[in-house]
Amino acid sequence: MSRAQKTLTVLATLALTIALPAWAAKPKPIDLSTPEGATLAQRKVQCSANDNEPTVYWFHGEGFSRVPGERDRKLFNVEGMNVRQCVTVNDPVRGAGWRLVSRELLFYVDPTTGELLREWKNPWTNQTVKVLQTANDPVNQRPIFPRGADGKPNVWQATTVGNQWWNTITVPLFYSNPLAGDYQKQIGGYYHATEMFNFFGNLDELTDPKNVNPPIRVGWVRIADWLPWMDMSGRAGEIYIHAAGRKLERFDQLPSVMLKEIETTYPEWRQPPPGDDPRENETSWTYFKKKFPVAAPAGAPKK
Repeated sequence: MSRAQKTLTVLATLALTIALPAWAAKPKPIDLSTPEGATLAQRKVQCSANDNEPTVYWFHGEGFSRVPGERDRKLFNVEGMNVRQCVTVNDPVRGAGWRLVSRELLFYVDPTTGELLREWKNPWTNQTVKVLQTANDPVNQRPIFPRGADGKPNVWQATTVGNQWWNTITVPLFYSNPLAGDYQKQIGGYYHATEMFNFFGNLDELTDPKNVNPPIRVGWVRIADWLPWMDMSGRAGEIYIHAAGRKLERFDQLPSVMLKEIETTYPEWRQPPPGDDPRENETSWTYFKKKFPVAAPAGAPKK
């Protein structure tokens, strides 16, 4: 073998030696067809694959009325956020799963000025009412595991076209209204609403095990009873909110109208609850009840 051939052989061997560790170390994409892969991907949509790493979702949109016999009216704009984190939860039968804990804000915004509404003139009663911004703490989820309580495997339910994926989550709500009386089953008053979510993202980012918190976009629609602060007194109709947003890289990417209000009024919303938060979830209705308790009748004994 000539000197030139030996030199080429040495260089080729050296190049292979350098390249091999990089190739060998490249992790395999998350397999969405497995229960474990589906569970991890679902976690990365909602938060980070790392425990106790805060994530912020932001969304904005519009709120409208729907009343039988009249055109829908635009009532206000909305700005919303949810600060969250996930923690690993292990089950000896169902496998390694995760739990999400969060706080959320939904602000009602003047479409003309872009400022938060402090008061709102009800167009049906012509009365001006005080606006109660939605500040739910906590909004937590039950743990999600690779296998359900019935033993069935968790499945990644999304549509994929090329490198794009999206899924649709519809959440019908029908439960006893905390602001209504004791006979809701007999005479009505149940809380009735529907929340509709769409999540969108890139497949290569979602399945990359090194990308623990990939960019995600979200669409949100809520159809619900009138908000209690609107003082609608049982009038026929409902409100619907149509909004869209995304997962943020940093908390300070929230719009200034939200950052200012969080700093002055809702400082706790800069961080999510602890991963082991045991509290019951807050809703717009339970929050209203706390802020506007019914006054005790005159002469009633104090509790």
